[in-house]
Amino acid sequence: MTDDTQMTLFTVEGLIRAGVRTDRGLGFTVAVVHHAYDRWLDTQLLPGPSGQLDGWLQGEQWLYARRAPGNTCLSALTEARKGGDRIQQFGGQAVNDSKGCGGVMRAAPFGLLPARWFSAEWAFDSAAQAAGYTHGHLTGKLASGALAAIVHAICQGADLNSALDSAQALLAQKPGHEETSTALAAARELAANSQPGQATVERLGGGWIAEEALGIGVYCALVYPEPEQFLDALALAVTHSGDSDSTGAICGNILGALHGETALPPELVFAVEGRGVILELADDLVFEFTQQSRLHGDYGPETGWRQRYPGW
Repeated sequence: MTDDTQMTLFTVEGLIRAGVRTDRGLGFTVAVVHHAYDRWLDTQLLPGPSGQLDGWLQGEQWLYARRAPGNTCLSALTEARKGGDRIQQFGGQAVNDSKGCGGVMRAAPFGLLPARWFSAEWAFDSAAQAAGYTHGHLTGKLASGALAAIVHAICQGADLNSALDSAQALLAQKPGHEETSTALAAARELAANSQPGQATVERLGGGWIAEEALGIGVYCALVYPEPEQFLDALALAVTHSGDSDSTGAICGNILGALHGETALPPELVFAVEGRGVILELADDLVFEFTQQSRLHGDYGPETGWRQRYPGW
């Protein structure tokens, strides 16, 4: 378990709770995800769950561990609290110029929401907005949006190259897209024309900044795109001298959307730390966006689902 996985789990929880909020007539807002990141910050500052739990995920003791969290994520969320116990204004963009990979590493869940309600452009823009809660540089936001758009296209049945085409077309419409567009173009060119290996990966950078992390994750998925090559792609994504856990996470996001859990060896899947919680959240994400009002109940007494996922 890394900080990438922790923050991705809280992203999923935030999206579920935004869905609950919508069904209560309050409107879907990505700021609910900012609230989720505030709960993640508690897991980095406190030894364990307090008596004031806000939803069930915050009560998972094993999440209360520092797995090398990014300084930008910690400092931006702490600054947003302005000395209090909670962020003072949810939805505010971070006031910094960081384009570290801490935004893009957690962006994929935005691409998982059903296209009947959430377009590719929505996934792009919302992931970019959520990245901006901690990372203020435009490239950090746009790389996050691009990953969400890639995942969105794959979930609609696109192959990887087609998903990249559509994501890059969206990206090209955004002011300031050049760094991210260049990184994706370089990843595709190297995948098509160079021998896979650590030296080739490092031609794309170290993955410490958003566009490099995205480029490396995309490159590794492109050179090993088949289900039976899943482990080869992940191995390539994590065996370089840069921010390898984040590039591995991004590669896994893409290939996971393409192939699903069953493409991985069972002995690895069953050994994943927190597997039960990960599967539970994944199931709940599907339930929320397929069952909605059947889960939420009336506007009167709180249902079990709304206690589990309060709409804020």
